[in-house]
Amino acid sequence: MVFLTKNNSAHKIFLKEAIIEAKKGLREKGIPIGSVLVLNGKIIGRGHNKRIQKKSPILHAEMDCLNNAGRLKASDYKKCVIYSTLSPCEMCTGAIILYKIPTIIIGENKNFKGPEEYSKKKEIKIINLHSKECEELMSGFIKKNPTLWFEDIGE
Repeated sequence: MVFLTKNNSAHKIFLKEAIIEAKKGLREKGIPIGSVLVLNGKIIGRGHNKRIQKKSPILHAEMDCLNNAGRLKASDYKKCVIYSTLSPCEMCTGAIILYKIPTIIIGENKNFKGPEEYSKKKEIKIINLHSKECEELMSGFIKKNPTLWFEDIGE
């Protein structure tokens, strides 16, 4: 199992995988947010925001990642860590809380900050890696595509 500290090199490795997903979404003309789900040190699900590509109201990166991980036992979710290039929104946070995933590792929360305080009240640990790469990827997209971005976050 991965020992969870902010400086853990495993976090950087798994966040890099989420960044790969985010860039895949951008290449598909979508919103560059990526996510991976890790169980016992192994990626079991990965995804990226596909709202535009699939014309979906709910396919945020975390939702796509959870869907791609498939059905898991409740006891397995409780051992997982979810990585996201951006702080999860209310919808994605709700799914994380529902399945009692105990830890969220985020790349950044400057471009968007989801309900992190609420997550903490629900005993979810949040570690922000303050990734410049994640921040620049998202801020560049927002500058070029403000309408798509605001649609994605429901504004």
